[in-house]
Amino acid sequence: MISLKSTQHLLALDGAKERLSLFEANLSVEGSFDSAVDGCLCVFHTASPVLLSVDDPQLQLIDPAVKGTLNVLKSAAKVQSLKRVVLTSSMSAVMFGSRLLEHGVIMDETWFSDPLICEQRKLWYPLSKILAEDAAVKFANENGLELVFINPGYVIGPFFQPTLNITSEGIMSLIKNEKEVMSNGIYRLVDVRDVATAHILAFENPEANGRYCMVGNVVRVRLNI
Repeated sequence: MISLKSTQHLLALDGAKERLSLFEANLSVEGSFDSAVDGCLCVFHTASPVLLSVDDPQLQLIDPAVKGTLNVLKSAAKVQSLKRVVLTSSMSAVMFGSRLLEHGVIMDETWFSDPLICEQRKLWYPLSKILAEDAAVKFANENGLELVFINPGYVIGPFFQPTLNITSEGIMSLIKNEKEVMSNGIYRLVDVRDVATAHILAFENPEANGRYCMVGNVVRVRLNI
C-alpha cells in the first residue's frame, strides 16, 4: 500500500487535491500500470533504479530497468487514446561505446553504449539503460507505439521529496569534499527543471522523435582528499 509519509510531499503540491491522482504499481508486475495509464494521452516513464554499487546487477538494476520498461509499455499499448510514450533514459546509454572520446569529437544522439563493453567494465547502470532502450524500441516498433527518449546527464537541482536521492547525495559529497558518492572525473550536468521541460516538449511537439541528449554543463571534479 502507498504510505502517507512517502506521498505527503506530492499531496502538498498546489492543485494536488483537484488534479493529482496516485496509483500503486510495481515495475516487476505485468499489468500493474493498467489503471494508471487508462485514458491517458501520454505516458512518461521515469522510474528506474539508480544504484552506483550493487551485489546483484541483474536483480537490482537490469531486470527492473528492462522488464519494468516493458511492463509500462505493455500497459500503454492497451490504451487507444494514447498518442506517445516518453522514456527517461540517460547519457550513460550514449557514451560507453567503442568510439574514442578524443578532443574535438562531438557526442550526440547517434552514439549508443555497447552492452558488451559495459558488461566487461562492470558498468551496470549504463548497461541497464541501454538494454532498456533496446527492449523499448523493439516493443514500440512491434506494437505501433510512438516513442521518444530523453537522455539527461547527471541531473541536479531542486527536488520535491524530503530526502536526498543518489544524485543529490553526490552534490552534497562535493560540498563536503567527501568521496563516498562521487569520484574524480568529468561530469555532464543538467538542471532537473530543464529535464522536466524536455519531457513535456517531447510530448507536445508532434515532430519529436528518437533520442534527445541533455547536458547543461560539463565539469571536471577533483576532490582534495
